[in-house]
Amino acid sequence: MLQKRSDISATRDAFSWAIPTRFNIGVDICDRVAREKPDALALVDIDADGHATDYHFEGLRKLSNQWAHVLSGQCQPGDRIAVLLPQCVQTAIAHIAISKMGCIALPLFTLFGPEALHHRLADSEARAVITDARGAAQLASLRSALPDLQTVFSIDGGAGADIDRPRKAAPTDFTPVATLADDPAILIYTSGTTGAPKGALHAHRVLLGHLPGVEMSHDFFPQPGDKIWTPADWAWIGGLLDVLMPALHHAVPVVACRFAKFTGKAAFDLIRAQGITNAFLPPTALKLMRLETPDHPVPMRSVASGGETLGKELIAWGQKVFGTTINEFYGQTECNMIVSSCAALEPAEPGVMGFAVPGHIVEIMDDTGRICQTDEEGNIAVRGPDPVMFLRYWNQPGATAKKFITSGGHDWLLTGDKGAKTTSGRIRFIGRDDDIISSGGYRIGPAEIEDCLLTHPAVQLAGVVGQPDPIRGSIVAAFIQLAAGFVGSDQLAKDIAGHVKARLAAYEYPRVIRFIDDMPMTTTGKIIRANLRDRAAQDATEPGPKV
Repeated sequence: MLQKRSDISATRDAFSWAIPTRFNIGVDICDRVAREKPDALALVDIDADGHATDYHFEGLRKLSNQWAHVLSGQCQPGDRIAVLLPQCVQTAIAHIAISKMGCIALPLFTLFGPEALHHRLADSEARAVITDARGAAQLASLRSALPDLQTVFSIDGGAGADIDRPRKAAPTDFTPVATLADDPAILIYTSGTTGAPKGALHAHRVLLGHLPGVEMSHDFFPQPGDKIWTPADWAWIGGLLDVLMPALHHAVPVVACRFAKFTGKAAFDLIRAQGITNAFLPPTALKLMRLETPDHPVPMRSVASGGETLGKELIAWGQKVFGTTINEFYGQTECNMIVSSCAALEPAEPGVMGFAVPGHIVEIMDDTGRICQTDEEGNIAVRGPDPVMFLRYWNQPGATAKKFITSGGHDWLLTGDKGAKTTSGRIRFIGRDDDIISSGGYRIGPAEIEDCLLTHPAVQLAGVVGQPDPIRGSIVAAFIQLAAGFVGSDQLAKDIAGHVKARLAAYEYPRVIRFIDDMPMTTTGKIIRANLRDRAAQDATEPGPKV
């Protein structure tokens, strides 16, 4: 655990890794805690009707052992077992059981369509899927195209094999596989914002690698009385390894809640009703919650956010509503939770992500592997070996090799994002390499412009990309989803553009503004700028009014 010191430098100096040779995620987050605190509350499961059921660690241990016996009849260590379930206790049980079996868990979003499911199940050669009646029905049409898929288990009947009936007859004790910390444990596919999703294979040690980042982003988590929740699906690394597993590791209760539709009011009501003290709220969730700001503050001990850059508006709003500073963190599927702010150590610096988390060495490098100077733009890179770093891309050795560069005798993982290190030592996010806009000799990152756009009362969501231009090479184009009560017009577009021009550099304001009904987003809540770039390129052939 992180030990709080006087500042980030002292906190970093006091930290060192303690990665054992043998480590198993399922044993760590369940059996270990059950031995020490069998009656401790592990999870509060809230069903679609709002009914809450408490689960304790000893109960999770017994249930996961029974599931492991059932699954062992179909799968061997190393086999991939997919989990196609929403936030619910069965999702946690499945991951614990799969881990204890020495198999590899494949988290899948319930919002995935047939093509997305087929790609991941076929590419991973998954042998089994744990799902519900809805998921089993969706998979039924894909079975003939998935020769490696032997069994679809269902938690509630339907077209899948019932897992509960054999579970009831199974023993409640199970001998876990003695996995090495470097043995494969989880296969998580990238969100696919650029190109086809790739499977990032993680070892059991990935949980330990996440801990300092989680502890830092939640102001030295855990503290007495902590209780955590996230609206982020547990199929996303942000839900699974930023919340569920680290909380269980620390014996902090997790709230599982599956909203039929996420709204700000529903989120605030849940926080109040369950006495939630800590939350990971992605920026999209925060923006939706801001639209329904309650009349009275909703105190929280800590709020962390990541996935898209936060701006000063959201940070100021969070301080007013939650009574705490939202800590921004950064990472990606391949190497997560490596940068974070921490209000308990240093005041937030709006527009800047934070410091390299203790235990991780993060630098800004140019394409030759030279470490950049302060405020010099370059590639955000992480030095290996690092316990949070992925093992490899599944079935893609070429893509794995391209992810690394050798410099100074070390292998560095290139995140694919551009950034700069500030004079304070923080990392400032500029944008993905593909997202950088080159306009009239200026290199422009979209994040700062999107942040500024959100300060305009008419803007609910904003996505910024470059649009081809014969004179400047590219011009800044903004796609705007309007807040309720506003109607798009040429005059409103000029007003929004002027709002940005007055607050940022003159070359950064959007010269083209398009009003759209729905922002294209990944299932993890990230704007799919590749989609917007395609629209902008098409618009360039038949340009609308420029502002």
